[in-house]
Amino acid sequence: MTTFRAFIAVDLSPEIRTAIEALIARLRRMPGQAGMRFVSASGIHLTLKFLGEIPAELGERLHQALDRVTTARSAFSVRVRGAGCFPDAGRPRVVWVGLEEPRGELSALQRAIEAECVTLGLPAEDRPFSPHLTLGRVRREAGAEAVSFVRSMLEREQTADLGEMTVDSVHLFRSDLRPTGAEYRRLHSAGLEAGR
Repeated sequence: MTTFRAFIAVDLSPEIRTAIEALIARLRRMPGQAGMRFVSASGIHLTLKFLGEIPAELGERLHQALDRVTTARSAFSVRVRGAGCFPDAGRPRVVWVGLEEPRGELSALQRAIEAECVTLGLPAEDRPFSPHLTLGRVRREAGAEAVSFVRSMLEREQTADLGEMTVDSVHLFRSDLRPTGAEYRRLHSAGLEAGR
């Protein structure tokens, strides 16, 4: 059986991507960042559902599912603001910037995608949806210096406001892991069409 690694996500606007590139460049200049592995801004997406390895024949059914979810929904805006880490500042593994959308449309979109994926036999996510954009990961071998860096970064960037973007489509991406990092290929796009 042929499989591929996939996820469902929102692409970032060029303006937000540029703002994230500038933020990562600032973080790279901070003392103590040697324990970090920053991601390339060009590869950052707002992931709504990580699918993992899926059978290739499921692809067409996922296209149809995304079309069903998006057809009845209108585009909406989200603000990229604030910094944080998972699981916590005492033992950080992932550093991120957050997303705000006070009307709840992003969470509703994610829940609808989750429900469609479950009907296709894909496993349900066991953690609550926490919208974020990953900036980097703390290296496994990093010690106290990395923890100190993350705490400084959180203090400095806690209120960072990178701007607003419109969510007007969602995409099914294929992710191929290469020695140089993951390569992403868009397999299907579904526009938020209601009200257009």
